[in-house]
Amino acid sequence: MDELRALITRHARPDLTTVIPDVLVSRTTAGGPPAPAMTGTILAFVAQGRKRIAVGDRVHDYRAGQYLVASIDLPITGHHVGISSAEPALGLGLVLRPEQVAALLLDAELPKPAGTPQGLAVGDATPELLDAVTRLARLLDRPADARVLAPLVKQEILWRVMTGDQGAVVRQLGVRDSGLSHIALAVRWIRENHAESFKVEDVARIAGMSESAFYRNFRTVTAMSPIQFQKQIRLQEARLLLATTRDVTAVGHRVGYDSPSQFSREYRRRFGTPPSRDVLLRPGPAL
Repeated sequence: MDELRALITRHARPDLTTVIPDVLVSRTTAGGPPAPAMTGTILAFVAQGRKRIAVGDRVHDYRAGQYLVASIDLPITGHHVGISSAEPALGLGLVLRPEQVAALLLDAELPKPAGTPQGLAVGDATPELLDAVTRLARLLDRPADARVLAPLVKQEILWRVMTGDQGAVVRQLGVRDSGLSHIALAVRWIRENHAESFKVEDVARIAGMSESAFYRNFRTVTAMSPIQFQKQIRLQEARLLLATTRDVTAVGHRVGYDSPSQFSREYRRRFGTPPSRDVLLRPGPAL
């Protein structure tokens, strides 16, 4: 763990990227209040510190020696707990690609996940997983080796997680006709059309599911109803837009609110301040 912390500290950059594709490292020195973000589809390993995130009505805490896995891009609110410049939060992330998960499922003949698991979960890293994550971080010092070896180590990390306690969360990402894949269609449609009103039955049809099955699976994966999910996307988009404009009413209308007072009320409830206070204040990084 000490070696992993040193490697992350050495290679952490403001934009989180590294010389290895799909590998991110982060070093955070200030906790601050809970901030909105999107998870992406990612495996995030914590080397130091603790983070708390809320998605819908679920709260997840994860700390050094644990990992968070997200199999779908979800709107969350999160913050680091008890960190400082002397004891920063350190983490390594691996972007999850459905095609890579599918290839491992096929090669290893792993069983498909039963039912529809949650889209977000926390697990304890085994010694084997910690070893693989550390070897991947070592390759940050050796870009020439990384071009050949990093894909193999990333595959091992995927394997360790897919066969671990939270394996079902990752395995569903590689199944073309899984409950997650149907919900992902709906999530994509809602994100692309967040300013439009919709009926749940219409989005269920887009997802290729009955209305009852769609609603049940959507809540399982996202911890929210479709309407709650849309509201989260609307408000996060509004906060981004307020970084570039002073017209609060226009922003509310653009993301789907006909009533300025409703927009202001729901924005304050979500972020703790009215939208006028966030005008031209750029949100911080998501990770």
